Amino acid sequence: MNTSEGKVALVTGGSRGIGAAVAMRLAREGADVVLTYERDAESAAKVVDQIKAEGRRGLAIKADSADVNAVTGAVDETAGAFGALDILVNNAGVFLVGPAEDFGPAEFDRTMAVNVRAPFIASRAAARYMGDGGRVVSIGSNIAERAAFPGFSLYAMSKTALIGMTKGLARDLGPRGITVNLVHPGPTDTDANPADGPNADAIRGLTALGQYAEPDDIAATVTYLTSTDAHYITGTSISVDGGFTI
Repeated sequence: MNTSEGKVALVTGGSRGIGAAVAMRLAREGADVVLTYERDAESAAKVVDQIKAEGRRGLAIKADSADVNAVTGAVDETAGAFGALDILVNNAGVFLVGPAEDFGPAEFDRTMAVNVRAPFIASRAAARYMGDGGRVVSIGSNIAERAAFPGFSLYAMSKTALIGMTKGLARDLGPRGITVNLVHPGPTDTDANPADGPNADAIRGLTALGQYAEPDDIAATVTYLTSTDAHYITGTSISVDGGFTI
């Protein structure tokens, strides 16, 4: 796989979990990486330190993905600070789970703003800086393909919207040599869904492999999609879920 040597990447929600793994993987492949975070400045700073330890430039930007100006500002700041923007990974998200009747307009609006509007706004803004070889990858969820448990209606709806967004943007940006793809993680050992959590055994049992992924398993697929080897893959959704949806 061709590396990301000399590329500039922006990873939203990159202070922990899958986002941090993606940021580090891209840095190891040679990219300079900017990440956004909402609250945890300490964790974001640690990821930046690790990026710099790989010999790459790193920067953390505080940005609430529910704020349109913050989203576009992070894109513009990335391009301004590092002189380019080649890779965008839309990873930031909110994960509200519970009965549909428990969620009102405020929860709906917050979920859609962060999980749907922000990826669209960031992708549109990033495309202004991208040329041939630009890469946009969004992080969805296998719940968009299989809602195996109750309580996921709001979250599943938001992640399913990314499928349509990915197809549409791929068609719009394809003539410029920019690819747009979507990765659906399955059960992944993160703070939001720990492999030793109370429902972990039931979740694990729904996978064909009988195990959780590590964040770096997701990052590996994301990194491949940002490489030149993936130049003919666009508008597609790839499940990295251990067979959860088969």
